Amino acid sequence: MRNSQQNRPGSNVIFKQLELNRSELEQQFADCADLVMACWSYGPGMAYHAMSVYFDTMVERQHRDEMKQTLQDLVPHQLGAASTVLPEQLFRFLGNHGVTSKHAILLHSLEEAVQHITQGSLVIFFDGWQHAISYQASDMMKRQTSEPITEPVVQGPHDSTIEDLQTNIGMIRNLLRSPRLKLVTMTVGAESRRLLAYAYLEGAVNPEVLSKFQACIQDVEQEEIMEISYLEEWISESVYSPFPQARYTERPDTVVASLLDGKIIALANGSPTVLICPGNFFEFLTSSEDYYQRTLFSLLIRILRIGAFFIALMLPSTYVALSTFHSELIPTVLLLAILDTREGIPFPAFIEALIMEIFFELLREAGIRLPRPIGSAVSIVGALVIGQAAIQAKIASPVMVIVVALTGIASFALPQYSMAIALRILRFPLMVLGATLGGLGIMIGFLLALLHLCTLRSLGQPYFAPTAPLDIRQLRDIAIMIPRKLLMRSPRNRHLHRAGRGTQ
Repeated sequence: MRNSQQNRPGSNVIFKQLELNRSELEQQFADCADLVMACWSYGPGMAYHAMSVYFDTMVERQHRDEMKQTLQDLVPHQLGAASTVLPEQLFRFLGNHGVTSKHAILLHSLEEAVQHITQGSLVIFFDGWQHAISYQASDMMKRQTSEPITEPVVQGPHDSTIEDLQTNIGMIRNLLRSPRLKLVTMTVGAESRRLLAYAYLEGAVNPEVLSKFQACIQDVEQEEIMEISYLEEWISESVYSPFPQARYTERPDTVVASLLDGKIIALANGSPTVLICPGNFFEFLTSSEDYYQRTLFSLLIRILRIGAFFIALMLPSTYVALSTFHSELIPTVLLLAILDTREGIPFPAFIEALIMEIFFELLREAGIRLPRPIGSAVSIVGALVIGQAAIQAKIASPVMVIVVALTGIASFALPQYSMAIALRILRFPLMVLGATLGGLGIMIGFLLALLHLCTLRSLGQPYFAPTAPLDIRQLRDIAIMIPRKLLMRSPRNRHLHRAGRGTQ
C-alpha cells in the first residue's frame, strides 16, 4: 500500500479521495462522449462511496445494470453481505488476498486504470482506498470462425483464425495439447496498446532461432502494430528482397504443423492471420492439403506447382526472347503461325508483352479492390473485352494474349499469395533481359535470382534449405513426397521427438 503523502495531484498513484480520481480521469478522457463515470454508495446507510468508470460503447449491457451489485461479488461469504462489511475489512481482503471474481484484477496506479478502461474493462474506485478493481466486461462484436478465405481446401479442417487473439490461441491449444507449447504476450504501441503474442514448442524450436527472433522484436514495443504483417520487416534480414521471409496462414492445423516442425508463430489482436517464421522457400510451394490426400496425388500436385512456378516466372520473357532472337528454335509450323498472328502488330514483342502484362495487373487489382459481388464479374468481362479488343485493334497478337493468360493462371496455382507477388515483381526484369540479351539475359537473371536465394537467410537459417546447403534426407518432403508412414520416420522428426522427450 502506497504512502498517503504520495496523494497529490499530478502523481500516477490512485488517490484516496474519490473526487481527485474523478478529476484526473476527466482530464485524461476529455471530449470522450462515450465515457461513463457512475458514482454509487454501499454499506450501512449507504455511507460509503465508489465510482465505476467504463466506455459505454465497449462494456456489456448487463454490467451497466449490475454495477451496484459488483461490490457483493467481491466480498467473500465469510464476511457477510455487503451492507454489513466495513470498508476497512473489504480493503484488507482485497489488498492481502486478492479478489473473489476470476475476471477481476487489482490495479495499483492510474496508468493501469486508464489502460484497462481503454481495453474495454469496467474499473471501480473506492473512496478511501488507493487501489482499484478492473472487470473484463468488453462487449465488442467479433467474427465467427468460418472457412479460410485465402487457403481453402477440399479435404481437411475448414475452420480459420479470426480477429480475436484469445480465440485463436484457444484453437491452437485445442489442437496441440502439450505443456511444451510456450506462449509469450506483450503490449505494443504507445497509443494503440495492441496485444501481441508469439509461441513456440519447447524442444522442437532451435534455441538460436528463438534468441534471434526475440532480439529482432525487442524494440517493437513502441511501434504501432496494426496488423501482424507489420512484424515481418522487423524479423527480415533482407527487407528489399522480393521473396517473402515469413509465411502467413489462417489455418490452425497449419500453425500446429509448423510448431511441431520447430517454427515460431506470432499473432496480434485484431489480425486474422498468423505469421510463421523462419520462412523457407519450398514451404511456399506446399499446401496443408498435401498431407490430407493420397501420396501419389500429392506428388503430382507438387510437380504441377513447380511447373506453375516456372511458367509464372519465365513464360513471358521466354516468348519475347524466342520471337526476338532465337526464332530458329521454334518449330517451323509454329513459327509460321506466330508470324501470321503478328502480322500488322506495330510493336515489338517486348512492348506488346509489357502492355498486356500491365493491363492484366490492372484487371487483377481492380478485381481485388472492387466489392466482391461485382469484382469477379468486372475482372472476367474486362479480360475478355480488352483481350478481344486488343487483338482486333492490332495492339496484341492472340499468342501474346494466351501467354499472358497462362502466366496469370500459373501464378494463381501457387498456394501462398506472397510468393505470387514475388514472381510478379521478378517477371518484368526478366522480360527486359530477354528483350535485350535473349536467352543469355534470361539465364543471367535466373542465375542472379538463384544466387540471391542461396545466400538469403531468415532468422539466421538458410532460406533455400535443404537444397543450399544440400541435405538429401530432407528432400523427401520438398520436390517429391514419400508416403507419410516413412516421412514420419525421417531423421528430422526423430530428432524433434527425442528433443521433446528430453524436456519432460
